[in-house]
Amino acid sequence: MNKEFHQLENNIAGEGFLPGLAVDTVIFGFHDNQLKVLLLAYKNTGLYALPGGFIHDNEDVNEAARRVLQSRTALTNIYLEQFYVFGNYSRYDPGPLKAIMQARGYNPPADHWLLKRFISVGYYALVDFTRAIPTPDEISDSCDWYSLNELPALMQDHQQIINKALETLQNELDQKLIGFNLMTEEFTMGDLQSLYETILNKKLIRAAFQRKMLGLGILERVAKKWTGGAHKAPYLYKFVSNRLPADNS
Repeated sequence: MNKEFHQLENNIAGEGFLPGLAVDTVIFGFHDNQLKVLLLAYKNTGLYALPGGFIHDNEDVNEAARRVLQSRTALTNIYLEQFYVFGNYSRYDPGPLKAIMQARGYNPPADHWLLKRFISVGYYALVDFTRAIPTPDEISDSCDWYSLNELPALMQDHQQIINKALETLQNELDQKLIGFNLMTEEFTMGDLQSLYETILNKKLIRAAFQRKMLGLGILERVAKKWTGGAHKAPYLYKFVSNRLPADNS
């Protein structure tokens, strides 16, 4: 049994937590020219959801989000940004949390704090797919990557949260250079262009994109990627470390 969730269940009044406030995280990764998002599948419910959590009354909201991210990816010091607050009354639905608890053999009273209305602070995180270790908790069957075009039906308004996170990512891609957090340490210009095209959902002109990226002064050429003859070997690049964007959460 998950000790933490067991404590949440038995804490009917929600003592020690901020009432009515939660965090939901959209964790993006890039792999095989696809933008992916990390989802949990809850045991014996058929429910899928974004990784999220509740906020201790002595904890910063941003720290709560970082705690959730670390527990689901085993990563620290990754890019994290608060992007929207989801507070519409229409998102209130106690059914999923009730089903999760009932699947564990616990029938909560109607006034249980987990069944009350919550406002959720949305965060998105950008992680290196190759370094993340998706980690489910004891109430989840799995914690896995899903392509954005192959998402299962999600509980509550989590599909809307993903849509809003992607919209924010698209709008801020150039201004904040946040796409860099999705790349491996070394990459080709084609890899970087593929990332941009995937996020923006449109084709980019190769020469114009390369001029733009090199003109930003944030790339360092490190080697050739030998895939054949010399004329077929694209350069490998890495980002100049002191020009990378910081965590803006």
